[in-house]
Amino acid sequence: MNVRMNRRTLCGLVGGGVLATGLGSLTACSTSTTVKSAPEAQSTVLDASTVAPLIGAITKKTVKALGTLRLADGLTPPTNRWFTGLVYGDKPQPVFPLPLGFGVTSTGVEIWLPKLFVNDKTIGGQHDAPLALNIAGVAGAVVSAYDVASVTVQLRDGSGAGLADVRVVQGSPAVTLTALRDVTVTSPTSYSSAGKAWQATVGETVYGVGGDVSVSGSDVKVASGKSGVWFVPPRGVAVGDLAESARAVTGTSAGYEVEKDSVTTTLRYAGGPTLVVAMPHHASDLVTTGKVLGTYDSIFGPLALYATDTLAWRSKRWEIRTGLDLSTLSGDQKKRLATQVASDVAGSRPYPTDTYFGGKALYRDAMLLEIARQVGADAAAETVTTRLTAELTAWTEPKGAESRATRCFVYDEATHGIVGLEPSFGSDEFNDHHFHYGYFLYAAGVLCANDSALAGKLAPVMDLLAADIASGSDTGFFPQRRPFDVYASHSWASGTSPFADGNNQESSAEGVNAWAGLALWAKARGNAGLEAEAVWMHSLESQAAAAYWLAPDLSPFKGFTHQVIGIGWGAKRDYATWFSADAVAVLMIQVLPASPSSGYLGAAPDRVAAAVQEAVGSGDFAKTYGDYCLLYSALASKDAAAKALDIAPSLAGVIDDGLSMSYLLAYLMVHQG
Repeated sequence: MNVRMNRRTLCGLVGGGVLATGLGSLTACSTSTTVKSAPEAQSTVLDASTVAPLIGAITKKTVKALGTLRLADGLTPPTNRWFTGLVYGDKPQPVFPLPLGFGVTSTGVEIWLPKLFVNDKTIGGQHDAPLALNIAGVAGAVVSAYDVASVTVQLRDGSGAGLADVRVVQGSPAVTLTALRDVTVTSPTSYSSAGKAWQATVGETVYGVGGDVSVSGSDVKVASGKSGVWFVPPRGVAVGDLAESARAVTGTSAGYEVEKDSVTTTLRYAGGPTLVVAMPHHASDLVTTGKVLGTYDSIFGPLALYATDTLAWRSKRWEIRTGLDLSTLSGDQKKRLATQVASDVAGSRPYPTDTYFGGKALYRDAMLLEIARQVGADAAAETVTTRLTAELTAWTEPKGAESRATRCFVYDEATHGIVGLEPSFGSDEFNDHHFHYGYFLYAAGVLCANDSALAGKLAPVMDLLAADIASGSDTGFFPQRRPFDVYASHSWASGTSPFADGNNQESSAEGVNAWAGLALWAKARGNAGLEAEAVWMHSLESQAAAAYWLAPDLSPFKGFTHQVIGIGWGAKRDYATWFSADAVAVLMIQVLPASPSSGYLGAAPDRVAAAVQEAVGSGDFAKTYGDYCLLYSALASKDAAAKALDIAPSLAGVIDDGLSMSYLLAYLMVHQG
């Protein structure tokens, strides 16, 4: 989420290293043309030995304490994860691993199959007919382990000793309870035999339980060291038919392959084959094969159930660029842009001092620099280069916080991450870091694209920004890929997620921008491994942004009357924003900053006109956020781009702080063709 309520792995690379041959291709040092990752091997980029001296050199400060954590000793705090609500806040919040809902109670845990509801502005899943799993003596619960797609909650007694570990897994309709001593798990309803399992019914939901358990009435006995597996079959599928496939997942890991035109992601479920569901974006190019055992209704559409130990799918690889390609523009167009970029550079205001608006301004100037370079505006290019260099140099002084309160970063030893001073939109609570830092990384990637010496000068802090949001492994200094969710294929924005609907993300486009910025910075640094990871994450986030926010398939959700989704949650999808009730804002936040690396924005041109019509009605673009709507309208067709180009000059008074008239004109010219 852009927290507008306040205003609002890489794994080890096969074959040793990799050689970057440009963003058009990444080639392994072997004869293969594919970059592959081994599942959760020790990362060779941004690893502990790399970041330790950088952290040693930066100022340490906890800007805002996040309170008592429900987290076992020795774990890196997992901010921005789908399960973060279990860790932070006054009480544990529900989480939504799909297809289930899961919650911690005062006497144990509960699971449920969310019941779909749809209205004009919300597609949601109700907390419906839960099955309580109670254990005598439970006095508290902590997150005791987590990995790529699973989390383990340890139920503890009054002395703090463990009673049972409960593992919840994304994509699994099952939870596994492993007893740490002999326990009896009691539910309010009785179980009956169902072949090689037992079943109980709560409301309209049928629950199964299997594993190494003894069942009598409403009691399930689990001996110390043994496990029981509770699962929910799709409606119309018998518990007994799934009993043998409902195996306990003992852990998850991820790997990926980056090829010329696509990336392939593989999630592995240790202990399988077991029950795994595919989301719609997985199903669009699924590599996993096998019989579909049934489907679940969900807020994203039907989820297909398989018995498998891997979930693998392909995603389109989108081009990542430092700037728009202006090579096809006419001489007159370039002359017009040269005049405009000189005016925009001359009229630029002082940089904001917070991490969000400050980052956006740096990105805006980087785009001006790219335009100036391409249209021969040499004086403007020199001016903006000098300005960007000075500002990024200030932001990347490792000890900057010892002499000033803004335009600097510190390392928070309590929460294990980098925080910018001054914070904005809850960034001191670890909200939105990928949004903010993506702008910094993009600007630095553009500025240093052909200046390795400057990249080296900025690197001690800029590499820490990269590690904060994209550490390839859990180094202890940073969690693995802080906001990024491999299974859902997008990021989560809330740092503490104190919400009953799970975590959320609003600005899908800024999520995509983060990984484009990371890729450009990695390329400027010559870090091919980090670049490969960034390309992979950019591909997945682009796929999810289109599928679930900007151009979603809404056909299963009769009654939802809008074109786009504003905020995506674990348990619902809302037509709303944190910062404005205006329809134009809901679309705008899925478009900005419309970078040169956001090609997916135009992937569904047939959806563009309807979304713009909903946002601005008859075409009143001369309003806040109307500039991005005008820009987006150009993706419908070349004629639409030509019409937008005629309108653009009238918007001089409403240009967003992350945009410029130069970029708007250049974007429209490129798409006019």
